[in-house]
Amino acid sequence: MNKPVIGVLGASGAVGRAAVRELRRLGHAGLRLGGRTASALSAVAEEDPAGHDETVRADATAPGGLRAFTEGCDIVLNCVGPTYRLRATVASAALAAGAHCVDVAGDDPAAEDLLKAGDPALDGRTVVLSAGALPGLSSLLPRWLAGQALDEAAALTAYCGGLETCSPTVAHDLMLSLTSGGADGAAYGEALAAVRGGRRVSRVLRTAEDTEHEAFPGRVAVQPYLSGESERLATVLGLDRLDWYNVHPGPAVRALLNVLPGRLAAGEEPDRLAERLILAADLDLAGRKPYYVMDLALSGTASARPATAGLTLRAASSYRLTAAVGALAVEAVLRGEVPAGVHFACDVLDPHPVVTHLRAHGAADIRLTGAAAEAEQVEEGVL
Repeated sequence: MNKPVIGVLGASGAVGRAAVRELRRLGHAGLRLGGRTASALSAVAEEDPAGHDETVRADATAPGGLRAFTEGCDIVLNCVGPTYRLRATVASAALAAGAHCVDVAGDDPAAEDLLKAGDPALDGRTVVLSAGALPGLSSLLPRWLAGQALDEAAALTAYCGGLETCSPTVAHDLMLSLTSGGADGAAYGEALAAVRGGRRVSRVLRTAEDTEHEAFPGRVAVQPYLSGESERLATVLGLDRLDWYNVHPGPAVRALLNVLPGRLAAGEEPDRLAERLILAADLDLAGRKPYYVMDLALSGTASARPATAGLTLRAASSYRLTAAVGALAVEAVLRGEVPAGVHFACDVLDPHPVVTHLRAHGAADIRLTGAAAEAEQVEEGVL
């Protein structure tokens, strides 16, 4: 049986390069590496000791070059953006070539475009969207935590953020997310909103500009932010309450984020603001060690008694976390574990092997507390 042809688009970027390494770690060889810069692609290909990878110049904004890249692929892992500008461009090209597609981002706009064009399930093809750190792992981890420790979940409080470089894709997507990225043309999420009584309630939480949190070193700013993914998570877990906070440790990034809406409304160029965000992240990181944290506190019941379960994930890079989830989604599709059609990663990936992979290969340090730690100790004792 021939090995599947896996195409990685954006293979020389921050996420793409890490994704190539994750795929090789999973035993996949002979990858097709796509991107706009031949020299950068060659450098990634040279990391393959067997020398079986091929490089193909491909630009997601140029249909001809994208078609040449997707033709002959069995599955395409898309690591390029900006996500909210490209929407379903790469997935559509993959489907047209008869290939499956995994997108480390994508979100609701891509799903809407794909479903308007016709359900890929009719042709037996699969598209997995939001297969990254946030969104993606940000929903997989709470689902895993609930399954490990609780019979029924009632409330979740989450703090996610870190100190790291800001890629051009992330910077541009952040600008676009203020006016797009959610369902039906809405913004990606709503600041200060939370879930109460199982539904979204606006302006129920407040931002803390200068505070401390035990999972994060130093002083940080925390901003409540409710995304579509978080709302879906609350529905899946049956949560009565959900508070989600984005954490911003760097003062330069915090200061710029505070004025972004006003600057955009005043007509300042988004591309220029994206460049400023990249520089601000570099300034905050100067002389400091990069990190990324997801801290979760879940409450509910276990054995008919009130219980709480905590999880703190620490990683050197959110980009590697995104790469790992994307690579594992590719693996799941190739194994036939994901049905045909358009899906969000958190709905179709088994959280357990994701957590196991992150721990086993050093992508993240995951510590458990409360009922989750007790359950893991029992499991280890049984083993």
